[in-house]
Amino acid sequence: MCLLLLVLLVAAISFTTSATEQLRPCGDGKLGFASYYGDHMVLQRAPQRAVLWGCGPLGTQVTVSVQGPTTQEILVSVSNETRMWRVILGPVESGGPYNITAALTNHTNSFVTLRDVLFGDVWLCSGQSNMYFEVSQIFNASEELALASNYPHVRFFMVGLDKNDIEQQDLDKVNIPWSVPNEKDLAPFSAVCWLFGRYLYKTLNSPVGLVESSWGGTTVEAWSSHTALKKCGLDHKDENYLGPTENSVLWNAMIHPLLPMTIKGAIWYQGENNAKYHRDLYSCTFPAMIDNWRTGFHKGSGGQTEIEFPFGFVQLSTYEHSSTDNGFPEIRWHQTADYGFVPNFRMKNTFMAVAMDLPDDTSPYGTIHPRDKQDVAYRLTLGAQAVAYNNFSTFNGPFPDLIFPDNTYVTITFDQELSVSPSEDIFEIGCSSNSIFHILGFKWMPASIMNPIRLERLAL
Repeated sequence: MCLLLLVLLVAAISFTTSATEQLRPCGDGKLGFASYYGDHMVLQRAPQRAVLWGCGPLGTQVTVSVQGPTTQEILVSVSNETRMWRVILGPVESGGPYNITAALTNHTNSFVTLRDVLFGDVWLCSGQSNMYFEVSQIFNASEELALASNYPHVRFFMVGLDKNDIEQQDLDKVNIPWSVPNEKDLAPFSAVCWLFGRYLYKTLNSPVGLVESSWGGTTVEAWSSHTALKKCGLDHKDENYLGPTENSVLWNAMIHPLLPMTIKGAIWYQGENNAKYHRDLYSCTFPAMIDNWRTGFHKGSGGQTEIEFPFGFVQLSTYEHSSTDNGFPEIRWHQTADYGFVPNFRMKNTFMAVAMDLPDDTSPYGTIHPRDKQDVAYRLTLGAQAVAYNNFSTFNGPFPDLIFPDNTYVTITFDQELSVSPSEDIFEIGCSSNSIFHILGFKWMPASIMNPIRLERLAL
């Protein structure tokens, strides 16, 4: 047992606010933690430091104590302006359980305690309906739910659906409080988020905390701040897109309150609703949103969340048969900031899970909502291992390094070894470089694999 004593004599602690922010989330001034802290939660492990904040009576001091495998104690004053207190804990290694208590100094029997707290890696999961898609709806849902109790160190929390015209300091709605996995509570939770966390836990053998903040049928604009949208020329309201698709309303209510939380990274599954709305701006709005989230979480956590924290996303899955004009191909391209791959110069420290080969023509939720979320989550996990944890793994590609045509074959050299079965319809070749290729009615022609020259090269 070791004791870390930190005494902070602070006259007033407040979050950075603007004229448009919610200024008083602590209206009654009662002692307590913010809404997204609770029993069974996971806080970010060392080397990062977890942030805790809450409310208290004016003119008081709060002692925050951490009891478990290690201990620490911090004294902080309640802000006279906002009635809020905030502390940054010392680094805590992976593990637990811990009890964390906030107590009014020199007041007996005035305290609140978070019990069974673990320290591990915290991941935010956001987006629209395919991220909101529940564990209970996926292939083999019963089997997946039955496994829940085998992973007591993967904890989850779900933000309630909410929107607001101004940036909020705390969540107004919580759908699922921090929970230890069980069939009942896990059933309505995000399948992609849960499976990602579960697979990640098996590679890390360290607690994982999952925070879902998603809403079906929403646009990237709704999840973006006014500052981010302004960079893409979208600093005006579109009267045709209101409700949860209106500019910034989900950022204000469902992301901004989370900014003080120290996180390891985020995963994202969205883009379907932008196939018909500001589609050609997505190569600006999506990277701008990522940049803004990174800045917001870094500043909100007092520098504890990395300024370029890992950000993973799912490339849009299939939707309609033989369609090239439903907006999905363009969004897939724009999801990479028009590079065609990630990470890239514009989207550093990112990773992508491809889902085009995972169609679900018989999905009762529509083909736009494929039920195979296991493969999607596994591919995200491979990306996270490589980008977030620097563990070598192949999560991209194969990507063509060199294309050499001659009179008989087109030889393609890839950046990694291939395992290829002979086929006549895996590849297609368009025999024109003219920009009006499609308009003139030229067709893509099947190109069968003629000869796998080496493990990295194919002749078509």
